[in-house]
Amino acid sequence: MLTIFGSRDKNVRSGYCDGVSRRGMLKIGALGVGAFGLNQADLLRADAASKTRMNHKAVINIFLGGGPPHQDMWEIKTEAPKNIRGPFKPIATSVPGIQIGECFPRIAESMDKAAVLRAVVGCEGRHDSFQCMTGFRYAEMRSVGGHPAMGSVLHRLQGPADRSVPPYVGMKTDGVWRNPGTPGFLGATFAPFIPDGEGLANMKLNGVTTDRLGDRKSLLKSIDRLRRDVDASGQLTAIDSYEQQAFDVLTSSKLVDALDIEKEAPEIREKYGDGKPYTYKYVGAATDNTLILRARRLVEVGVRCVTLTFGRWDSHGNNEGLVRHHGTRIDQAVGALISDLEERGMIDDVTVLVWGEFGRTPRINKNAGRDHWPQVSCAYIAGGGIQGGQAIGSTNRLGERAHSRPVHVQEIFSTVYKNLGVDVRTATVKDPAGRPQYLSQMDPIKELV
Repeated sequence: MLTIFGSRDKNVRSGYCDGVSRRGMLKIGALGVGAFGLNQADLLRADAASKTRMNHKAVINIFLGGGPPHQDMWEIKTEAPKNIRGPFKPIATSVPGIQIGECFPRIAESMDKAAVLRAVVGCEGRHDSFQCMTGFRYAEMRSVGGHPAMGSVLHRLQGPADRSVPPYVGMKTDGVWRNPGTPGFLGATFAPFIPDGEGLANMKLNGVTTDRLGDRKSLLKSIDRLRRDVDASGQLTAIDSYEQQAFDVLTSSKLVDALDIEKEAPEIREKYGDGKPYTYKYVGAATDNTLILRARRLVEVGVRCVTLTFGRWDSHGNNEGLVRHHGTRIDQAVGALISDLEERGMIDDVTVLVWGEFGRTPRINKNAGRDHWPQVSCAYIAGGGIQGGQAIGSTNRLGERAHSRPVHVQEIFSTVYKNLGVDVRTATVKDPAGRPQYLSQMDPIKELV
């Protein structure tokens, strides 16, 4: 909680030993950080900026927690035995010669904007979002906090695209393996903003609730009064960067509005869907399609990196049922996202990445499921200016290992960084010892850039 201290009133007992009355407070859920100034001109500029198209690059990183089955998604193994091939059939895409799994017809329609990576290697093999958020293995640099997530790196190198919007947002979901990313050795200053229901409901600014943040007159009067009180007491300079971002965010309605999908046109909400019913949820995240709509709204107003977890893909039993349930929902949401980005002129500015921590076993087990298989995995990437319309790499006949053009996890990160305007050959961030650390050890995927 962030409390903004008011002026001392000697005629009123404050109830606190310092004699300072609490005239208002800012309360927010889990915030990332970043300290910036605040004035009325900033608010006016933010209003003007909101009426133009986005002028920054962004990434939406969709984590399929639990490990999606590579052979049931982007490369159906039609020549394999039945107990390996599984029940899914391939379907044609908008790109002649490229087929993907039958559960993804909407994604198939926009294959010219995307690429499927059929032989992703370098997966660590642990249930954790860490590698899909950083590009590195969990144990690397663990003594100093581990490598920072991409969103934290972007925050450090590029700062906010809009002063009233956090550069890095991690959408909160329930269950295990659902970490939206951590700042690692960069420290808490660069942690993601995590909007949760309680935090958003509690946003207050000197009595101005989130419902009234759109009322500029009330807001500016409240800010003027708050600034006079804070500056007079010297409290503003004492607020650390964590709390200052809370201050900045709450002086604009842009973030709150972006998270409120009720402000979206009904036909757009219907296009994305809601992902319900949330079957096969277990202890994992729901197939909440609205998170993907919120992600589009967030990058549109200035967020550089949005991470979210979609579903729980740990299919040790009834793999077919899970994939049909989860697959049709992610297909609807991602298909809607790609067409939405294109219609809004954002497709070349926003990279969409969909993947999990590893693949699944070639052989279907006795419970009709697939188990963990870190030897090879898969990924979907779209937008961001890539050369779409490609299926890169392949696995062998049984889907056991990479057969042609394996793509390493770090190549994927290098590609996304390039899309975001960061050259991994030269860009570094400093660890706590002051040593520069590179963001990836490999070049971008040459077929895409």
